[in-house]
Amino acid sequence: MTSGEAEVTTVEEKPARNRLISGPGTLLVWLYGVMVVGAVSRSVYQIATDFGRAPLAYSLSAVAGVVYGFITYSLVRGGETARRAALACCAAELVGVLTVGTWTLVEPSAFADSTVWSDYGMEYLFIPVLLPLSALYWLRRAPERATAAG
Repeated sequence: MTSGEAEVTTVEEKPARNRLISGPGTLLVWLYGVMVVGAVSRSVYQIATDFGRAPLAYSLSAVAGVVYGFITYSLVRGGETARRAALACCAAELVGVLTVGTWTLVEPSAFADSTVWSDYGMEYLFIPVLLPLSALYWLRRAPERATAAG
């Protein structure tokens, strides 16, 4: 190097996170956000005022709220790790909705009150069963979109 040349240092750039909230992903974040508010506020109120009446139902609604919150966070965070975590959580959510939904139809007396996932989310316009299906489809296509864009 000559005395007139300045040493240039390069900083390795981290690869940009794959955005999960572009296009229809934005709608998923919005819907999951609404479900967080609905499930958490419902469960907090029910647990605080009348937990002894239906502890299983109210606890399941609280679990649903936590699951919705984690999925919302993962979608907003973006990146491959968040995508995989959201995929796993959406699959678990779908199993929960199908299990609780079927359980409430087959054995309605098992629950003293309804949960977010009762009757496959009928009280929530079936969004609890449709949302994980949509999210799983969106998240499984996320790597394809990233490859096509890059």
